[in-house]
Amino acid sequence: MKMLLVRKFRVLILMVFLVACTMHIMIDLLPRLERRGTEGRPGCSCPPPAAAPPRAAPRWPSKHTLRILQDFSAEPGSNLSSQSREAAERAAGGGGGGGGAADGGGTAAARTRRLIGPGAPRPPPPAAAAAPLAALFQHPLYRAALPPLADGDLLFNVNSDIRFNPRAAEHTEWQNEDNEEFLPTGETSIDSYPNWLKFHIGINRYELYSRHNPAIEALLQDLVSQKITSVAMKSGGTQLKLIMTFQNYGQALFKPMKILDFRRVPPVAGRLVNMTREIRDVTRDKKLWRTFFISPANNICFYGECSYYCSTEHALCGKPDQIEGSLAAFLPDLSLAKRKTWRNPWRRSYHKRKKAEWEVDPDYCEEVKQTPPYDSGTRILDIMDMTVFDFLMGNMDRHHYETFEKFGNDTFIIHLDNGRGFGKYSHDELSILVPLNQCCRIRKSTYLRLQLLAKEEYKLSLLMKESLLKDKIAPILYQPHLEAMDRRLRIVLKAVSDCIEKDGYDNVVENDFNTDVNTVTTER
Repeated sequence: MKMLLVRKFRVLILMVFLVACTMHIMIDLLPRLERRGTEGRPGCSCPPPAAAPPRAAPRWPSKHTLRILQDFSAEPGSNLSSQSREAAERAAGGGGGGGGAADGGGTAAARTRRLIGPGAPRPPPPAAAAAPLAALFQHPLYRAALPPLADGDLLFNVNSDIRFNPRAAEHTEWQNEDNEEFLPTGETSIDSYPNWLKFHIGINRYELYSRHNPAIEALLQDLVSQKITSVAMKSGGTQLKLIMTFQNYGQALFKPMKILDFRRVPPVAGRLVNMTREIRDVTRDKKLWRTFFISPANNICFYGECSYYCSTEHALCGKPDQIEGSLAAFLPDLSLAKRKTWRNPWRRSYHKRKKAEWEVDPDYCEEVKQTPPYDSGTRILDIMDMTVFDFLMGNMDRHHYETFEKFGNDTFIIHLDNGRGFGKYSHDELSILVPLNQCCRIRKSTYLRLQLLAKEEYKLSLLMKESLLKDKIAPILYQPHLEAMDRRLRIVLKAVSDCIEKDGYDNVVENDFNTDVNTVTTER
């Protein structure tokens, strides 16, 4: 009797298993049967369902050659390529444009001005008229010129400091697409220099590049189109940064412009990079190469080496092998143009419990203004410009800044490393404005431009949005970030207004239009 019950129990389990298998098969086949029935039924008015595009089965690499690690991307389409979106954006229109200005003379400064004039290559004009932005640059505040350049105001002397030999490119497979022009001495003419070198030649005491320099627009095009020939990790920093070298010898910093008309930030462009062809296959950095892996979602990922955020938990993953990032053009090599690094007087303590002196002393600015180089010249005004720039984008990480040694203290501040900007659009970090609140000083040109950008016809968010539309990976900023800039602009103007009410207009607003530096003269 006991044996009979055991046999019946086994038969029952087998039947349950068979029923489960049958239901699984039916569920799997039912959609196919329905489609076949619909297609074969005469008189059915229902259109046949659209055929799904064929999907290739995931191809997993050998575990002996590639590590299978987790991809922390939570997006449903994380293994879809971004190429289709880029193509749609290209079809919608885009591109850049640039103006030019001619000048004459026989000095090195004059030759530099000829270089950035009509003879330089220009990118194609934008598909749609950029009315607000174009109107802004036609405003008198954006047409004021800097003082005439003397030879000592240029970072390089074109005659003696710059020698570019394109024949050396034979070792790196570089080819100049333009017709090269050679002087009787066998040297190459300036007009045939690559755009990154034209950018370097144009750097002067007052700015990194001229407002009307067409080589800058062409350089931005190079950043997104030039073939990448080598990739290496940049040492230092808390996050991964890559140095990319292009076919025309140019270099840029790859990392995850100019609304206030400061022109103190190196040209930056967004680019969609193929992680396989343009990073992994061209790098000679073994440490970088070893960090590549394929995620379970079949995406190419890597994490590199850096101080903090370089691990599998912070890996950069493509979709499936495309990754968006920013490319910032390199400044001239330090061996050619030395730069001096300055500690920002309003640097944060970067300590949980210890506060910086400026956080506890409301009269801290008076001490700063008695210390070189802030006790003379325009450096304190440069700090105010940088403060406004950082507050508009929410950058709290301005611990140092740099200047070119050649120009001494009578020059502009280079706004490098802006990677911490545009973090929280809902939060305005008022501590960034402490230098302005404590010193109550600002350039008249900066103040008038800020007032202009607060007007409805020159609204900062609209101008910024229009400017960013030219980028290859637009949109760059979400709408809340753009609206946050308008809100922060009003806060800056309120801070200046409070200073004027307290100390008087002439004691707060520095009339830089009538000083030796930034004098309004003839337009360049």
